Amino acid sequence: MAHLFNRNVLLGVSGGIAAYKSAELVRQLQELGATVRVVMTRGAQEFITPLTLQALSGNPVHTELLDAEAELGMSHIELARWADLLLIAPATADLLARLAAGRADDLLTTVALATAAPLVLAPAMNQQMWRDQATIANVAALASRGYTFVGPASGEQACGDIGPGRMEQPAIIAAAAAGVFENGLLEGKRVVITAGPTREALDPVRYISNHSSGKMGYALAQAAVDAGARTTLVSGPVNLSAPDHARVLHVESATQMLEQCLQLLPECDIFIACAAVADYRPAAIEQQKIKKGPEHINLQLVRNPDIVAAVAASEHRPFTVGFAAETNDLLAHARDKMKRKGLDMIVANDVSNRSIGFNSDNNEATVLWADGEQVLAMTGKSAMARQIIQIIARQLGSPAG
Repeated sequence: MAHLFNRNVLLGVSGGIAAYKSAELVRQLQELGATVRVVMTRGAQEFITPLTLQALSGNPVHTELLDAEAELGMSHIELARWADLLLIAPATADLLARLAAGRADDLLTTVALATAAPLVLAPAMNQQMWRDQATIANVAALASRGYTFVGPASGEQACGDIGPGRMEQPAIIAAAAAGVFENGLLEGKRVVITAGPTREALDPVRYISNHSSGKMGYALAQAAVDAGARTTLVSGPVNLSAPDHARVLHVESATQMLEQCLQLLPECDIFIACAAVADYRPAAIEQQKIKKGPEHINLQLVRNPDIVAAVAASEHRPFTVGFAAETNDLLAHARDKMKRKGLDMIVANDVSNRSIGFNSDNNEATVLWADGEQVLAMTGKSAMARQIIQIIARQLGSPAG
């Protein structure tokens, strides 16, 4: 099924009676996974209020070409860059004429000229206007430039005429918008990824942690998004920007990470445990700062929950991928871990090598599964993340997977 997961759809609404259908179109686009922002012409605002579309889309509605609050005052450039798709519905006869002439006399037509995104038009007008030679010529000119048309449909019109010119139904328009894009390797899959370190508190100011930067997990999240997956990243404390279009949930401790992951399992198809979870935590957290005193102190630790093993053993078990960060006997330890924890796949890397270990921008690894393995040569973590996602997709599609 086509979808719009991780896609930014800019919906343009021009001034026709069919503008009332734009409210339902926003909902249809969102149901397919799109993030929607709306641009309205002045005529459109006479038929439906910006407040209505703002409430439905969850984003401010844009109406003015000269916007003092936009970046550098150039909202048309900001919107043009943001959009993965510009969808205009309804597209009136006047709007088609202005687009065909290359005019840029309001925000919507200016964005249409400024964007590199695909453009889809859903015409809506009186049947005689649709049949007029000028409209026919404008449609032909726009089609020759690569614009996609959806409709119009035939039937009874608001003016009482019967014939072609009605705006297509919102569900059909939304499906056509989704059809513009190629589906990714993980189209529609729901992926949960853990990343970064955990922090296990000793007292109000100190904690036990490790050197994980979270770079690999964040790269995997972006690669999953790019492959079409609905991606949730459960992240320990890191200094990284959130991947585009990924949902990020921040946690501190291993216990918090486990609780968050288990809550997500009913809506998870693939689980990738990339976080460097602390194996142990203090048996008790001091309520006050531990003061400097004796030369030696004893610290009692207890084992943390095994997150990936808990996921692999859960009732709602997803395809489960683990990581093995080892300093010796890499493949032997990795295969043992994969079998012991009931994993479908494991990514093994040697963290004793400083050129590929924690905080490095590069990595090399071996990916292992039940009846095979694949060596991934040293490369950037983003490139490696894409390779891992490709292997996961391949295993999911294979009979053995």
